[in-house]
Order: sequence, then C-alpha cells, then structure tokens
Amino acid sequence: MKESDRGRRSMAHWRDSARNVRLWLVDFRACFPLLFMLFHIRLWTFLIAVIATVFFTALERYGFSLAVFGRWLRSYIAGPRKIAQPWWRC
Repeated sequence: MKESDRGRRSMAHWRDSARNVRLWLVDFRACFPLLFMLFHIRLWTFLIAVIATVFFTALERYGFSLAVFGRWLRSYIAGPRKIAQPWWRC
C-alpha cells in the first residue's frame, strides 16, 4: 500500500463526524426513554418512549435540532412584537 493511500484511509472516519448519532433509525435523544422503558416495563413508559421517538422524528423531518426548536418555540411564544422601551416609561 502506498503512503498516500494509507493517509486517505485513516482520515475517512472524520467524514461522518458531524452527523447526528443514531441507533439504527432512531435518533440518539429518543434512545434514553427507550432505555428507561427497558428497565421499567410499563404501559406509561412505553407511551413516553413512543411519544419521544415520534417527537424527535418530527423534529428531524422538519430540519430542527433540539436547540433550534427551543429557540423557535421561545420566539413563537414571545410573539412578533418586540418592545424597545420598558412599558412603565412610555
């Protein structure tokens, strides 16, 4: 094997380093409720795990990460009107 081939082969693992971690098709954030469900098998933990999986799948489908969704939700709740001066000085 040539020296240049060895360098390319050793750097190939960095290509996927920016992608989200997955457990097969499930996002890594949804794996924690699934793990909790495996340790405490009840109907309500199963429902929480399914809801979390659907929630994170929907976030990914619309192109949101959890941090971006939090910012979007905060700006949606705050509304479009931003007050520049305090209300008590107007």
